[in-house]
Amino acid sequence: MEPEQFVYVSYIRTTPEKLWNALLKPEFTRQYWFGSWQASAWERGSPWRLIAPGGRTTDAGEVLEIDPPRRLVLAWRNEFNEAARAEGMTHATFELEQDGDIVKLTVTHATPVRGLMLEGVSKGWPHILSSLKTLLETGHALPGTDRWPWSDGGE
Repeated sequence: MEPEQFVYVSYIRTTPEKLWNALLKPEFTRQYWFGSWQASAWERGSPWRLIAPGGRTTDAGEVLEIDPPRRLVLAWRNEFNEAARAEGMTHATFELEQDGDIVKLTVTHATPVRGLMLEGVSKGWPHILSSLKTLLETGHALPGTDRWPWSDGGE
């Protein structure tokens, strides 16, 4: 059976290096990803975690592929919602392609089943990635994406 997937493509007026840093570095992700950040050694096989303000791990997995500043593939599992966690490991792929003075960013999030994770990423990625694009192009993230909207570090 083919995995279900969500694909989001955005064109951003930036360089691949700046976009790569904005995707991985905590000082950037906190501004557009609801105050959260990622923790990893950013090497193939290293653990990866998404951490909410307050220190709670919301998602975790492993770096499956990394080719800076072109491609990143993460094994990804939700850690705060039991039903989403039970759906198993998903894969998030980030591909950056130079296109003149802009960068094409393609994010593909594949899930083993059509369920809570697919529903969550289908709502979450457009908001997060639109805020990332706005931050890189204007210097300011979208309003409200700089702070965690849930009081318990989850939903």
